[in-house]
This record gives sequence, structure tokens and C-alpha cells, in this order.
Amino acid sequence: MSLPQSLRNSVTPPELELIACQELIEIIPLISMDKTAFISGAYGPLRPPNKAKIPLWMALNLKLKRKCHIVAPDWLTVEFLQDRLTEETTSPHFSHLPFRFAEISKVLLDSASDDLQNPDKLRSLLKDIREARQAKSREGAKDLDRSETTLTRLCSMEINELRPFFVQSMGIFTHLHRVPRDL
Repeated sequence: MSLPQSLRNSVTPPELELIACQELIEIIPLISMDKTAFISGAYGPLRPPNKAKIPLWMALNLKLKRKCHIVAPDWLTVEFLQDRLTEETTSPHFSHLPFRFAEISKVLLDSASDDLQNPDKLRSLLKDIREARQAKSREGAKDLDRSETTLTRLCSMEINELRPFFVQSMGIFTHLHRVPRDL
């Protein structure tokens, strides 16, 4: 969702991608490496051809150096995304997707598309899912209530996009419904 500068008071999409790079992902290492300690934790050992779970940032670094293959998450397949798209277009509720699916899928499609099956179809499905979810968000905005708002199963990118609008809208609602104190 493109917002005017005045409403951009939240985290930027690249910052959300950086946060998402802390998520663990499976790789197939092409090199052997002992357990390595980082501030965020210890990862490894890496022993080909055994799969290992490491943070996405580390997987991307190894991928860049051609030292691993990234294993696509279970949800980043054409079949899974096609099912979610069908659910998005037929159900009034948001489908269940990982909280950081938008960021992780973008990073993987940008940096490791050769490790994904049918990346062009994945991009297309992700775009369609995003558009369907945005349409639901817009519909939900029509029913704003000053006392309570519930939008379940939103992902972090969607929450980040909607946050400035909701904060400003709720401030206006509160101002309009404020009870005068001196009557």
C-alpha cells in the first residue's frame, strides 16, 4: 500500500525485511563448518548433505558465496499459495499465513530464486494474495469502530502499512466522540 509521506510514521519495508532475516530457515550446506556462536545464538555444525536450520541472513550470506542451497519453506510452494489465494478470494476472513511471509518471500525471491521451484509463478501468486488481502483491509476500514477493531491473521507488513491510518483514524474518532467535561 502506498501512503503519503504524512502517514509514514512506521517501519519501512526494508527494515521489516532486515527483522525477518532473523527467522530460521533450512539449508543444505555445501561446506563443512563447526558450530559457530553469534550474538543471536549458536548455529551449526554444517555437514553436507545434512540439512541445517540457520537464520535467513546467514543463509543468504552462504548462498551469495555459493556455500549452500536454501530449502524453500513449506508455505513457499505453488500448491500452498494457490490454496491460500483460493481461500482469500472465497472467504471473508484472512487466510492463515506466516507472520513474516511477505518479507521472507521477497528476500528469497530476490536472492535465492534459483533454489525455488517456479519462482515466476510464486511471484504472481504472492502478488495476487497481497492484492486480495489489501482489498479485505480496505473493506474492513469501512467498518471502523472507535471502541474496538479486530483484524486477525494480518502479517507484519500489512500491520505496518495500516498502522498510521488506524492511529490517525482512531485519534479522529476519539476527538469526535469526546464527552465535554464542562457541562
